[in-house]
Amino acid sequence: MPLIEAIRTHVFAAERIHADDTTVPVLAKGKTRTGRLWTYVRDDRPFGGRDPPAAVFFYSTDRGAKHPEQHLAGYAGLMQADAYAGFNRLYDARRKPAPIVEAACWAHARRNFFDLARLDKAPIAVEAVERIDTLFAIERDINGLTSDQRAAARQQRSRPLVVALETWLREQRSKLSGQSKTAQAIAYCLTRWAALTRFLDDGRLCMSNNAAEREIRAVALGRKNWTFAGSDAGGRRTAAIYTLIQTAKLNDIDPQAWLADVLARLQDHPAKRIDELLPWNWKSERLQQAA
Repeated sequence: MPLIEAIRTHVFAAERIHADDTTVPVLAKGKTRTGRLWTYVRDDRPFGGRDPPAAVFFYSTDRGAKHPEQHLAGYAGLMQADAYAGFNRLYDARRKPAPIVEAACWAHARRNFFDLARLDKAPIAVEAVERIDTLFAIERDINGLTSDQRAAARQQRSRPLVVALETWLREQRSKLSGQSKTAQAIAYCLTRWAALTRFLDDGRLCMSNNAAEREIRAVALGRKNWTFAGSDAGGRRTAAIYTLIQTAKLNDIDPQAWLADVLARLQDHPAKRIDELLPWNWKSERLQQAA
């Protein structure tokens, strides 16, 4: 737990985090019930940040809004996430200590159009995907630049495309029935337009929430192997283990080697020097010892 608390502190000290959740089966009498695993990810590398990436996981028995509100009680930065309504109170201007600033995910918006383009060959959906993909191509070009450089590039290259996209989406929606799937995909974008376009003015933001989705994917793949958590306590242990393993992997550290070494040393290690054992510091320490 000292390591997990240190990782948690590091994640929530970020200017920007990514958030996502997924289901986890939990053993109950004669059946399994559905719990949730939540992740919050810090990854400053897209805007040239030098602080190490990390992911913290939490377990809950359901997907109620109270859970992210508890997890993020002390956080008041930028958050990239999907359109989950349970986050809404976090964005409220009256929230204390301050509102979290929402940055919506273009990958989610694109997915609605992509499904229509792939399955129904809907012309409007096809063009929407092409327009959004052009924006993502710009993002690949500027990945890793400083936040100021990214913001400048977006003002010059992305903003005109986004302005044109909004105009085009509104024009297309006016021609469609509100019940059509294409109109619903357009409405998903336009109702979240402020949060979707926030990345244009802030170079720290990404266009998508892929950083959190990558960490959640590990859970989706893993649960095929471990089947279920044995209890709510098992769910909390699962979250703890994922926090350790995924943070190590984000820092290009072999989780097994790191945990084997740290667990052997932890009981004799001074609590005030716990940061020395975090993956990004452990690697440096072991390299120094090898030298």
